[in-house]
Amino acid sequence: MKGNIHYVGHREMRFRHFQNRPYAVFRSLKVQVNIGVLAIASLTFASAGKAQAQTVTTRTHEQETLYELEEVDVRGSRAPLTLGQSARMITVLDRDAIASAPVQSVSDLLKYAVGVDVRQRGPIGAQTDISVRGGTSEQITILLNGINIGDPQTGHNSADFPVDISDIERIEVLEGPAGRVYGTSSLVGAINIVTKNDTENNADVHLEGGSYGYVSGGGRVNLHSARFNNHVSANYTRSDGYSRNKEGRLNSDYKTVKAFYQGKYTSDDVDLTWHAGVSNKNFGSNTFYSAKFDDQFEHTLKFYTAVQAETKGWLHVQPSVYWNRNHDRFELIRGQETPVKFNYNRTDVLGFNLNNYFETVAGKTAFGAEVRNEDLVSGNLGEPLGRPRPIAGTDREYTLGLNRTNVSFHVEHNLVLPRFTLSAGVIAVKNTWNEMNFRFYPGADFSWQFARNLKLYGSFNTSLRMPSFTELYYSVGGYKADKYLKPEEMSAFEGGLKYLTSGFRSTVSVYHHHGSNMIDWIMDTTQGESAVWESVNHTKVNTLGVEVSTNFDFEVLLPRQRVLRNLSLAYNYITQDKDLEPGLTSMYALEYLRHKVVAQLNLRIIDRLSLGVSYRYHDRVGNYTTVDGKTISYEPYSLLDARLSFDASRYSLYVEANNILNKTYCDYGNVPQPGCWFTAGAKWRIKW
Repeated sequence: MKGNIHYVGHREMRFRHFQNRPYAVFRSLKVQVNIGVLAIASLTFASAGKAQAQTVTTRTHEQETLYELEEVDVRGSRAPLTLGQSARMITVLDRDAIASAPVQSVSDLLKYAVGVDVRQRGPIGAQTDISVRGGTSEQITILLNGINIGDPQTGHNSADFPVDISDIERIEVLEGPAGRVYGTSSLVGAINIVTKNDTENNADVHLEGGSYGYVSGGGRVNLHSARFNNHVSANYTRSDGYSRNKEGRLNSDYKTVKAFYQGKYTSDDVDLTWHAGVSNKNFGSNTFYSAKFDDQFEHTLKFYTAVQAETKGWLHVQPSVYWNRNHDRFELIRGQETPVKFNYNRTDVLGFNLNNYFETVAGKTAFGAEVRNEDLVSGNLGEPLGRPRPIAGTDREYTLGLNRTNVSFHVEHNLVLPRFTLSAGVIAVKNTWNEMNFRFYPGADFSWQFARNLKLYGSFNTSLRMPSFTELYYSVGGYKADKYLKPEEMSAFEGGLKYLTSGFRSTVSVYHHHGSNMIDWIMDTTQGESAVWESVNHTKVNTLGVEVSTNFDFEVLLPRQRVLRNLSLAYNYITQDKDLEPGLTSMYALEYLRHKVVAQLNLRIIDRLSLGVSYRYHDRVGNYTTVDGKTISYEPYSLLDARLSFDASRYSLYVEANNILNKTYCDYGNVPQPGCWFTAGAKWRIKW
């Protein structure tokens, strides 16, 4: 192909490995390309009368977003692969999806990933449990820029993110066991939050408020130079809450402060990144953990730090070191240590990860190791400490604790051909907690583009999860834990099909999970008032699921109209073959979304004025016990949300409405969620 390339201004061109698609070369240039002579193969895209001097027109923003998304590096394997190359089905919530969704937090945003179950005990992320494909909040790995920030004390606190939603570039959801990629805890999946790394000087500030005394404000600044980039942000959020206890006092109020800093240094030999974040949250816990007490309270304080590097050249060395500290104070009766004392816990997680990869004609090979130490000091969890430690701000001491270290080694090879990808590897894991020997967890994925727009996926993966400290030792207030719990193990098969073309994309996948020694809290209600919640290992749980999603880009399919922008539809079905015996109630493991439907429609009312409408349907399997001892099954519910926004170059104004249908529903038993509520806000941006 010959032609003349015209440049607008001074731009650097960098050619990458192109996918086998007709638009790949032109997209890489991102400038106007005038073609003087066309090869015969190109005539399918142009009429003979226009072949002599054809200008390739610019695609719509939605088309560019779709195609560029295929070139984004995602963490579905140890060696970096683009989303288009990846042999795993990975859901990516990109910047456009984040901007158009009627949400106020990261947890709210994850509700629109059809394979993710977000169970809230309060709106706007006051307390949230996140799970994937019928699992529990303990069974997934939460990552920030690839760093594991999960809390080994309890999965209930893993959603205390130090970043505001405006800091996020994208969210990657890897569904299914991910042991060989993320190690322990990624039993049924992983969620990786990737923060923005702008390459320009800019700043923004936002302020919003709404129902139930909700107020949120914050801002971010990004400073960029030739080799350094520095990003800092802060956010404050508060609400009066939407419910009251029997005495008439508000019992679901909350206050949250977040701050985050991220830096990057780039040279010809190495890329170095680092981040530090803090999340300080106080929230009324209503009846979150016990229906008998309606004025619970919790305080969490979390610090996150990490340094990551990657060398350049034939061998890429990717070391990372991180430290996370988590403080937790739970008050069964708010402000009163009688008759039940406050629960104090502090965990320190120190980790070192070394991943290396190199590329040859045979593909990309990765190998490495990780050491992760988890240390707990507590007032009610663990074994007696040899030397008690003071609890800051109180006259009490941490008298119990537990320390365990996880060591793992991994190796993986990725064969990447123009239409075929094969990724296979194994991870060896050893944990000092129960003196377990090394256990091996293999996995393999493949994808085959057997037609121009069709790609077939298949995978077999295994993983494990160590019990949380709470599952091992929480034996107060009607709970009885088992410190001899075994690790959970999972194996899974998955197959899927992906169709991608201009203006339309669709995926369908079928998966089967086989879990052994699954952990849950069980209550035998036949014991009456003496019944307690006990942590146990289920023998086996088999999960069968089907997930389907489609996306229509109307600006491509119907280019002459200006109102319809895009429509996405998704459905997930799950069934599990492990049923509870009569009289037994499950707290987590056997409560799952059998049916979940997500639909999102984005419209352009007039230039710069957009309307996004979102619908969700949830049908949950499981039941809960009321204060009166009655067993009640969860009822299906539908939710309708909307966001109206006016977006100019320097500012945005928006109004959001959640639960427009004013439905009464429960994500968790005995904790009804609020009815219809509204939010309005503004965001200002500057560049220099």
